[in-house]
Amino acid sequence: MTSTTTRQAHTAAVDPRADAVVVAAQAMVRAGGPVPNAELARLAAVSERTLRRAFTELIGVGPRAFGQAVRTGTARDLLRSGSLVTDALVAAGFGSVRAFYETAAGTMGMPPSAYAAGAPGERLGWTAVETPVGTVLGAASERGLCAVRIGAALGPLLDQVRAEFPRAELVADHDRLADVARALAALAAGHPAPELPLDVRGTAFQARVWQALTRIPAGETRTYSEVAQDIGEPTAVRAVAGACARNRLALVVPCHRVVRTDGGLGGYRWGLAVKRELLEAEHALPDRARVVG
Repeated sequence: MTSTTTRQAHTAAVDPRADAVVVAAQAMVRAGGPVPNAELARLAAVSERTLRRAFTELIGVGPRAFGQAVRTGTARDLLRSGSLVTDALVAAGFGSVRAFYETAAGTMGMPPSAYAAGAPGERLGWTAVETPVGTVLGAASERGLCAVRIGAALGPLLDQVRAEFPRAELVADHDRLADVARALAALAAGHPAPELPLDVRGTAFQARVWQALTRIPAGETRTYSEVAQDIGEPTAVRAVAGACARNRLALVVPCHRVVRTDGGLGGYRWGLAVKRELLEAEHALPDRARVVG
C-alpha cells in the first residue's frame, strides 16, 4: 500500500465526515458547478450545518466555494501548477484521491495524475495546414483531437502543444491525419466539414459549454449570456466566457461564434483579426452550405 493510500484510508477511518464531503463533491462535479446546500445535504444524508462544517474543516472551503472551483477549473489549474496530485485534490476541494479519480477522470480525457505528469508515454500525432487565417495545427491522441492551434508559424504552435503535454511523444503523422487536415482547412475557410472525433480535456462545466458551442450553426453567433442559458446556467456568464477562453480545440469547438451582448467581438485566444475573418467567411456562405458537422 502506498503512503498516499495509507493516508487516505487513515483519514476515512478517523473522520466519517469525509464520506459526506466526497458524496457532495461528486454531485458538484457531475453538475459542473455549485449545487444548493439543501440538495447536497440530502444526498450526503447529513444536515446542512454538518456538511458546511465538514467542508470547511476538512477541505478549507465551504461547499459553494468548492462548486465554484469545479466551475472555473481550479482542479485542473492546480494539477498543471506542479503540485503533488494529493495536495492538489485537497486544495481543489475533493475529499479523497479515490473520489477525484472516479469523478474527474472522465471529463479530463485521461487520469489526472497522467495530466499532471505531462501525459507520460502517450503518443500524440500532429499535422498542420496553411489556411487563410494562418497555420492551423491539429494534435490527436488515440481518442481523438486534443489540441487545435492557430498561429503565424508552425514552430510556436508545436511548442504550445509540447508545453501542454511535456512528457507525451509528439510525432508528425500527416498520412493518418490527412482527413483531419482537410477538415481543419475547410473550417478555417468558413466551410462545413465532417464531424471529427474529439478528446475533450476539461472540467464537466467546460465540456458542457464546449458542447453547446458545437450546436451554433456556421454563419450565426450567440452571446455569452445565450450560451449560459443554453446549458441551464443563466447566471454563469463569466464562467462561460472563461470556458471559451480555455477552449483548446479552435475551429472544431467554434468559440469564435460567441460575441458580447452589445455585438462586440469580445475576446479570442487566437486574435480578434482571426475571429473577425472566420465570422466573415462563415457569413458569406450560401444558406445551403451552413451545416454543422
